[in-house]
Amino acid sequence: MKASTIGELKKSGWQSVSVKEEIRRNLIKKIQNKEELFPGILGYEKTVLPQIQHAILSKHDMILLGLRGQAKTRILRLLVNFMDEYIPIIKGSEINDDPYNPLSKYAKDLVEEKGDETPIDWLHRSFRYGEKLATPDTTVADLIGDIDPIKAATKKLTLADQNVINFGIIPRTNRGIFVINELPDLQPRIQVALLNIMQERDIQIRGFNVRIPLDVSMAFSANPEDYTNRGNIITPLKDRIDSQIITHYPKDLDIGVKITQQEAWQERDNGIRIHIPDLFREILEKAAFEARDSEYVDQKSGVSTRMTITALEQVVSSAERRAIINNEKETSIRIADLYHMIPALTGKIELVYEGEQEGAISVAKHILGKAISKTFKLHFPDPQGKSQDEKSVYKGITDWFADGNEVNISDTLSNSEYKQKLNKVEGLKGLVEEQAKKAPDNELYEWMDFVLEALHQNSMLSKQDLDDETLYSDMLGSMFSSLGDIGEEGFDEFE
Repeated sequence: MKASTIGELKKSGWQSVSVKEEIRRNLIKKIQNKEELFPGILGYEKTVLPQIQHAILSKHDMILLGLRGQAKTRILRLLVNFMDEYIPIIKGSEINDDPYNPLSKYAKDLVEEKGDETPIDWLHRSFRYGEKLATPDTTVADLIGDIDPIKAATKKLTLADQNVINFGIIPRTNRGIFVINELPDLQPRIQVALLNIMQERDIQIRGFNVRIPLDVSMAFSANPEDYTNRGNIITPLKDRIDSQIITHYPKDLDIGVKITQQEAWQERDNGIRIHIPDLFREILEKAAFEARDSEYVDQKSGVSTRMTITALEQVVSSAERRAIINNEKETSIRIADLYHMIPALTGKIELVYEGEQEGAISVAKHILGKAISKTFKLHFPDPQGKSQDEKSVYKGITDWFADGNEVNISDTLSNSEYKQKLNKVEGLKGLVEEQAKKAPDNELYEWMDFVLEALHQNSMLSKQDLDDETLYSDMLGSMFSSLGDIGEEGFDEFE
């Protein structure tokens, strides 16, 4: 049973330590016990996470610096797990006063009056974490505190009484962790108010000749692009932040796939089973890597991991809609579904040259096309390779299209119609069965669909997008058809 007074707390043997010492002590225990330190954080095992551990062991305040969508806020919110589950505070305290070292006038008066009979509460660690998104309208009163005339009038106190102080969010997080997100957005004059907290570990509130020494661990997040776009971190404040830790996007495709799979909403609640081939997960993630290297995308802005998460959700929704239309209980992701991730791409990338909306859509399709083409060459011979043997692999398929055959694949084809359309293409099934050794048996038709799109991306087939349909045809035949149309228009002029 937990102690309910300071006297009982003393008898229990509880010892008071600083919050940074507490966090350090619990981190050491977790490392010794081989516990997972940052659950759900992938790709940072050898880079960011060791640096955060070093900062905690050094009792440092820290800043996570990185582009958008790099899990900065999630990591900072996980720091709460390194604090004790419960700590004692003086009952009724607004700033979590330590029973052995009270700071506020309220707590000091109460301890002086009741001594060891002073009542205490136990505060859960979830209430010891404070967070503020830095916005231009943030004030010193929000963060530190100010005089509250209403409190003075209600309690019939003079404005010289310390009990009329209305504490800001940082003092209310005393003996805890306080985080400021997007620090450069905070106006310089407000950043100045943090200097005392960072160095002297105290706060000063106007009108009172009193300093309140806080026990708080500070952490920040910032986007390096914000330094020039929206503001700056003033030099004295930056100097007081002990550890600057650089975050990054997934460096490995497999890690990116795991992050997207972990975060995206895939299991829907309508009884429809939607299979997602690993091949298409690979393509989707490759699109993010291509966007981060694209000359058309502003790399200073970054391409958030939220892009692939929302993209996968849209792809799943496309397949879900098709199953509902056809009254089917099971379906699989197709190439047509992948192109329904375009709204996720256009909403998450910033172009180098902003123009018409069609420009963003074209860039998104270009990026997805490159992802499909590069993924294809990992599993099949390069259609544009120098070796004649590589090109001849696809001759049976291209010859079939050269004979005037076409394949029209609609977004909403039922499973049976989809297979029927693909089976028409001579040599397509045999190619996949012979070349795609990694293709699971239950994904044969999705791989066949993939081959047709990849051959188009390598300029071996023509493709026309007709609303919700895709028409694949012979490349040369399509070109001659276009020239024929131009010629007819030319002859019409002379008639």
